[in-house]
Amino acid sequence: MEISRDTLFDGRLVCMQHAAGYRFSVDAILAAHFQMPCKGASLLDLGAGCGIVSIISLYRWPERIQEVCALEVQPQLAELASKNFRENGFSGKCRVVNGDLKRILHYFPAESFSQVICNPPFYRQGSGRTSSDTESLLARHQILADISAIVGAAAAVVKNGGSVVFIYPAEGLGELCSELARARLEPKRLQCVYSYPDAGSDARLVLVMAVKNAGRGVRILPPFYIYDKKNGEFSSQMKKLYMPNPVCNSETALSEE
Repeated sequence: MEISRDTLFDGRLVCMQHAAGYRFSVDAILAAHFQMPCKGASLLDLGAGCGIVSIISLYRWPERIQEVCALEVQPQLAELASKNFRENGFSGKCRVVNGDLKRILHYFPAESFSQVICNPPFYRQGSGRTSSDTESLLARHQILADISAIVGAAAAVVKNGGSVVFIYPAEGLGELCSELARARLEPKRLQCVYSYPDAGSDARLVLVMAVKNAGRGVRILPPFYIYDKKNGEFSSQMKKLYMPNPVCNSETALSEE
């Protein structure tokens, strides 16, 4: 399968992807930047794809992250993640596990990660825009695991008091929060993502950070706009996430102007 060699942060990061398969989008950029890892963090990239969230996290916060594990069910994507870790010099802190998240405790001990980041398949089986490409179909649709199984996997391996980050379609927020509550993951920060400022438009995505066994109380962050206007260029918020270091010295880049 043909591989493209793409770059981020003015060429400081390299990301190899299948030219005709699943390719990352702004969803992964947003998820990777939503929560700064704690010092000495052990991070799980759940459903890692080509490893884009992992390499962004290690580029942004190398001094805070002790290790990153990437769990990916599709062998060809897991292989790409390994290549991307090596290409960017992160192999010493990263490992890739090719496996099914429904069997997550076969690969990792319970409560072994301080943070889990997940950009899950958005669409239920049989819904949304379908693809004739199997790699893209499995990455975008909940064929191998539904949102209940995905949240359950995150909850099983995150430490007590540890955080999980999800990005999900805004229309599915109720479903996501229901599953988080069932797994004892309490939402603590939430941010709606819009295409561009428009009083008549609905949010496209939602970013949620939840903490295992935390008390109640959620902080609603200001809206995040991907573009400055309809058919316009990236907003200043979005451009910031594509800038080279240093850019993310605070709790989150997304909540700041």
